[in-house]
Formats: sequence, structure tokens, C-alpha cells
Amino acid sequence: MFDQLNQLVEQHSQLGVHTAVILVVLVSLEAVLSADNAIALAALVQGLGNVELERKALNIGLVAAFVMRMALILTATWVIRFWQFELLGALYLLWLAGKYFFSDEGEAHEHHGPRFSSLWQAIPLIAITDLAFSLDSVTTAIALADDRWLVVTGGVIGILTLRFLAELFITWLQEYTHLQDAGYITVSLVGGRLLLKVINDRWVPPEWLMIVLIALTFAWGFSKRRVVETDPGSPESDSASDLEETVTLVPESVDHVSSKPTVKSS
Repeated sequence: MFDQLNQLVEQHSQLGVHTAVILVVLVSLEAVLSADNAIALAALVQGLGNVELERKALNIGLVAAFVMRMALILTATWVIRFWQFELLGALYLLWLAGKYFFSDEGEAHEHHGPRFSSLWQAIPLIAITDLAFSLDSVTTAIALADDRWLVVTGGVIGILTLRFLAELFITWLQEYTHLQDAGYITVSLVGGRLLLKVINDRWVPPEWLMIVLIALTFAWGFSKRRVVETDPGSPESDSASDLEETVTLVPESVDHVSSKPTVKSS
């Protein structure tokens, strides 16, 4: 009797440790994969041209992305049977990157990706882009864990991490010259990996190599800050010139005050 209880306790403890390890691995995997997804989404919403609209689009778009990602997790065992889904995801990501890099708008425009005239044009692309990125990460997570609730937990944490990182990247894209290019390079890397997966599984680069390539791309993206040049007609330039005039007028006012009128004695 006691031996059976001891065996049951040992089995439960081993199961708990195994579950905890799998959960840590899934959370770590989602956190790493969310980085390239986040920079891609932050670069994508640059097409709105307004920071407040960009943040609003991310908030609404990621709610839709969360619903679609949960649907993908629940139907993953069915989805992975059809290579057409991965092909569509790969072609979409490669189209997105190609539209950016081969745009004919010239250097006058900093954003060469899709442009949106309204908030509701950007939201569907945010959800679809996240879904395309999730095709790779979710199938990897399903291969690691048999328990679906573990994959769902990892997906929820991934969406939360994605929202936090995308907010940071919106700010960083204004500060670093090459970061937007780096974002679309990661899009092409993930799209290329999905395409290789469809063509031949043996050609797919390992996860560690993808992480190294994405890390090097990020390092290049953060390598150069933008130099803010003040326009001569800008308010900052006007305030600076006013300050210079004030400084030059100070000595004259001091001399005027210091010269006291002489009083003649009668």
C-alpha cells in the first residue's frame, strides 16, 4: 500500500518537473521569436504616419492576432497536415519584405512598406503578419509539448511579450537609422525559412542558426543613431536666436542701469 503511494507521489513529482521544464522552454522560445515578430509589426504600422494611430492599431490588431493564434493552436494538428498554409505564410512574408526593399518611392520617404490611409487598413495586416510568424513557432511548440494547455500558455505569454516589445520598437524606429531595414530583413528570414520547410524539410536551417542571424540583424539595426538636424525655420531655431539676442542685450541694459544721473548742488 505504502509502496504504491510512494510510486504515485514520485510519478506526480516527475510529471510536475517535466511540465515546468517544458513550460520554461516554451516561454523562452516565445520570447525569442516574439522579438523578430515585434520589430516587423512596429515597422509595418509606420505606414500610418502617426504615433498615436500606430499604438492604437497595435492594441486592436494584437487582440485579433491573439484570437487567430489561439485558433491556430487549437487546430494545429490539422493545419500541419497541409503544406499550403505554410506556403501562403511564406509568400505573404516575402511579399511584405519585397514591397519594402524594392519600393520605387526613393530615399525621400523613410517608410517604403505598405501605407495606410486609415486605422482599419492596418489592423488586418497586423493580425495576418502575426499569424504568418506563428505558423513556424506554433508547429515547433506542438512538437515540444503534448499538453495543449502548455502551448496555449506559451502563446498567451508570447502575445503579451509581443505587445511590450512592439511598443519599444515604435520608439526605437525613430532613433535608429537601420532598424526598419533590420525589421524587414527578419521578415524575409522567417519567410525564407517557411518556404524551405515547404520545399524540403532537410533544407530548413536549425533554430539556433535563425536566432544567431536575427541577433546579428538586430545588432546592425541598433548600430547607428539618427542625427537630428535643426531646421533654420523651426521653432527650436527661432528660440535659440531669441536667446542669443537676449544675451547680447544684457550688457547694454546693465550699462544703462549703472549710469546714474548727476545731481548739481545749488
